[in-house]
Amino acid sequence: MSSDLQQSSLEHLTDQNRYVFSVDGGAVGLTDYRIVAGEIHLTHTEIDPHLRGSGLASRMVQAVLDDIRTSTDLRVVAECPYVVTWLDRHPEYHELETRGV
Repeated sequence: MSSDLQQSSLEHLTDQNRYVFSVDGGAVGLTDYRIVAGEIHLTHTEIDPHLRGSGLASRMVQAVLDDIRTSTDLRVVAECPYVVTWLDRHPEYHELETRGV
């Protein structure tokens, strides 16, 4: 089945400082963060090892950043190497790194 046909969802677990990414009803990845002085530091992303290389990590990071963009005014600080690379490849999200500066 093509990943375009899979239904994905993002759950924000604020009490755990974590986003959980699910596909077709099953959790497949997570993004951890911490909030410091008006900034959200994305510290770790993880996708089920059996699903790596399928594009799900990119879909998850985009969903996380879209949620941050629409539901907060926090400045994004990418600490996770995957998020750093993703942001380098997606200039349409660079404004999240300069909010409030």
